[in-house]
Amino acid sequence: MMASSDEKKQEVDQKKPQGGKLTSKDITKLGIRSALLQSAFSYERMQAGGWAWAQVPTWKKIFGSDKKALSEAMTDNMEFINTSPPLVSILMGLLTSLEEKRVNRQTIKGLKNGLFGPMAGIGDAIYWFTIMPIVGGIAASFATKGNILGPIIFFLVYLGIFLCRIPFAHLGYNLGTKAIDVIQDNSEIIARVATIMGLTVIGALISSYVGLSLKLKIGSVSLQKDFLDKVFPNILPLGFTFFLFWLLKKKVSPIVLILTVFVLCIVCSFFGIM
Repeated sequence: MMASSDEKKQEVDQKKPQGGKLTSKDITKLGIRSALLQSAFSYERMQAGGWAWAQVPTWKKIFGSDKKALSEAMTDNMEFINTSPPLVSILMGLLTSLEEKRVNRQTIKGLKNGLFGPMAGIGDAIYWFTIMPIVGGIAASFATKGNILGPIIFFLVYLGIFLCRIPFAHLGYNLGTKAIDVIQDNSEIIARVATIMGLTVIGALISSYVGLSLKLKIGSVSLQKDFLDKVFPNILPLGFTFFLFWLLKKKVSPIVLILTVFVLCIVCSFFGIM
């Protein structure tokens, strides 16, 4: 009877991921919830709402009655994030394992900011620029001939991409627990490197998202093409970005800034300034 009891205990332990408080079921649930990453999409914080919502059950189980730790986790994870939806569960699993081991808050935050950009590039290249166009082309060729295999193939591939979130969440979680000792020993270096990487990614996003161009002319001379572009290309987007950053530092609400940008764009377009 003792051997049987020990075997049952061992079997239960094997069903738990390496962290302790969370079970395999919790990580599976995390992978499923990650599918709603863009359910609360906004231009202020992009996917932050869905990102945080997906992880709330795991945080509640990890922190228990520690409301301060839960509040800090939710606050940090409501900051800007924009990554690949099919791969996001890997990052969620990784960071969840670090939360469970109570790794330094800045280290977790730095890793998130440093990894979501590269993961977005990898995910887009694999899924939206490779797999889906190929599958879409094959499915379309079947569909144009009236073959029902076309939509079935497309649906099955898309379903497969959705279901992959679950093993990806477990993969990220297991990678995280194995890397915890290394991270704890080098937390300051990792946090600094990840933060620098994150800022670099954000800077690259800004350069690709912000675009301003003057239509004004003085006689036959274009202020944009004949003057600004030759003196300092893209100086307007750069200056405008720093201006908005300065306003944020002055505690101006991001919502106010978004509305202001909308109004300025409409007015400048109407009068032919930009």
